Amino acid sequence: MDAFLVSTGIVGLAEIGDKTQLLAFLLAARFRRPLPIVFGIFVATIANHAFAAAVGALVSELLGPNTMRWVLGLSFLGMAAWTMIPDEIDPEDAPLARYGVFATTLLAFFVAEMGDKTQVATVALAARYESMAAVVAGTTFGMMLANVPAVVFGERIANRVPLTLVHGIAALIFAVLGLATLLGAGESLGF
Repeated sequence: MDAFLVSTGIVGLAEIGDKTQLLAFLLAARFRRPLPIVFGIFVATIANHAFAAAVGALVSELLGPNTMRWVLGLSFLGMAAWTMIPDEIDPEDAPLARYGVFATTLLAFFVAEMGDKTQVATVALAARYESMAAVVAGTTFGMMLANVPAVVFGERIANRVPLTLVHGIAALIFAVLGLATLLGAGESLGF
């Protein structure tokens, strides 16, 4: 249950103000069809985060426990710093609806999520926790918690969320996880 809850919280907070959330706002404004956008985000996130979790599990198997502890600890600290850098998206880079709203959202979201901080966080979380399924479920749920309101309520909530506070909380959580990992909090998990 820890893997699910931590994954949900970290990704949900890290996603606020992230480029993929900005993409969700943009898609909602352009197409004004929330259901296919939400389903496209959901499918793209599951596919992307399942791949990221598989990479994280593989990395965990390949590295020894001591090396893994350092890699994870430093990765979480790096994520803390990265979370404080605001993302931007250029509306001109947004895809056109050649293939329909669902397919456009699916493709745009999958590509935008590649190398994104939430994907990197998913790799690290899957390396940290044994249950890949719980990590993918948690990170997907966190993505949906942040993006469904963006699609449904759009600009009405965008200006009411204090992004610096949310980014600060997410960065603090990443930093605590990083320091805890470096100090040996994961010993019971083998690293």
